[in-house]
Amino acid sequence: MMTKKYSLVLLLLLTITLNLSAFAKKEVFPDGTPIPDWFRQNKPTDISKLGKQYRITDYNLQNDSTVLQTSLIQAVIDKAHENGGGVVIIPKGTFLSGALFFKKNTHLHLEEGGKLKGSDDISNFPLVMTRMEGQTLKYFSALVNADGLDGFTISGKGTIDGNGLRYWKSFWLRRQFNPATTNMDEMRPRLVFISNSKNVQLSGVRLINSPFWTTHLYKCENVKLLDLYIYSPKEPVKAPSSDAVDIDACRNVLIKNCYMSVNDDAVALKGGKGPKADKDPNNGGNQNIIIEDCTYGFCHGALTFGSESIHNRNIILRRIKVNHAERLLWLKMRPDTPQNYEYVLVEDITGSDIGNFIFIQPWTQFFDLKGAQVAGTSTAHHITMRNIKLDCNNFFNVGASKDPSPAQGFGYKLSDFTFENIEVTAKNFLEINTSIIEDFKLKNVKVNGKKLF
Repeated sequence: MMTKKYSLVLLLLLTITLNLSAFAKKEVFPDGTPIPDWFRQNKPTDISKLGKQYRITDYNLQNDSTVLQTSLIQAVIDKAHENGGGVVIIPKGTFLSGALFFKKNTHLHLEEGGKLKGSDDISNFPLVMTRMEGQTLKYFSALVNADGLDGFTISGKGTIDGNGLRYWKSFWLRRQFNPATTNMDEMRPRLVFISNSKNVQLSGVRLINSPFWTTHLYKCENVKLLDLYIYSPKEPVKAPSSDAVDIDACRNVLIKNCYMSVNDDAVALKGGKGPKADKDPNNGGNQNIIIEDCTYGFCHGALTFGSESIHNRNIILRRIKVNHAERLLWLKMRPDTPQNYEYVLVEDITGSDIGNFIFIQPWTQFFDLKGAQVAGTSTAHHITMRNIKLDCNNFFNVGASKDPSPAQGFGYKLSDFTFENIEVTAKNFLEINTSIIEDFKLKNVKVNGKKLF
């Protein structure tokens, strides 16, 4: 009898131990909350499960890069929607189009060798109420638009080409004429804009040559970007503001196994701007964002907070290779906007030819308090950077905030930073000023072969 009880006790203890072990190994976000299994379930889109397939060449479309066929492609999308949904297929060939609007239960698939090419005439992109640079306003639609489409997918081995050269040249010419020209003064469409949607997946495709932002997600939840190739040039003509991915007031976003090389930020976290940005229901924070197993070419920032951003929590950048980025981690601190950047993890990074390992400075471009008298403190806290080896120009490019005043707007406070297992070669060693950051932990940090902490 005792032996049986003893065996039951041992079995119970073993079960508890195994459960505790499994719990201990479970991945967590920087704030300690578990990372859902959703982030690990990553399969290419299977279009055979998405309904009837509508090959556009079966509906009077021509393989001709010079003929605008917007209305014909839109008619195929509409037909798929009217018949209960399905997949609009771009076969091998090049098809020129203006703005396309996908509808409930419709999807986009680009076969290998298939190209959807954007028009370089802005009149082919109608003005709509949309989201741009932290504002909700009337602006030009994107080439591919999906609003309120739960389950929307873009897939395949083909290409969405923004055909941005004319827009880029016009932008730089306008800036020569008027140095105060803003990003939105030159009329340009984005490549892909997805808003108010859940359970979205973009996989396999090439997204290139965007006239403006490449992939813009607004107020979306559960979005996966898998195995994408995102590119726009920095030369011979720079593609201005061609961010690879802009995440704007979203929750649960995974960017995995992607290549990103653009003439602006690779991944930028947006959400709103202005002294009352946190009170505007059109704005919002970003939460639970993971960027992993990606490769970066040239970009301004591998991971950038801002310039229109109010709250970002549980942001992970890990297992990436980055070359030619001007900044690895960039926190833009806007004195005209209340901001809270918290629980950020950057780990397992290798790279070369990086401008700045970490860059935190006031961001005053287009500063505008909108007549408000405000004074307060923005924050960036619980930021961890670990297991990183790279070559850069500057290691610690971090500036302290000035004391805010009603005329100056919001100051900022940096706290609870951790640097661990970092080996950096820096051409210009900017001394680590630990007084700028409250509760700054440094462990096994080497710069130019010298262990500093």
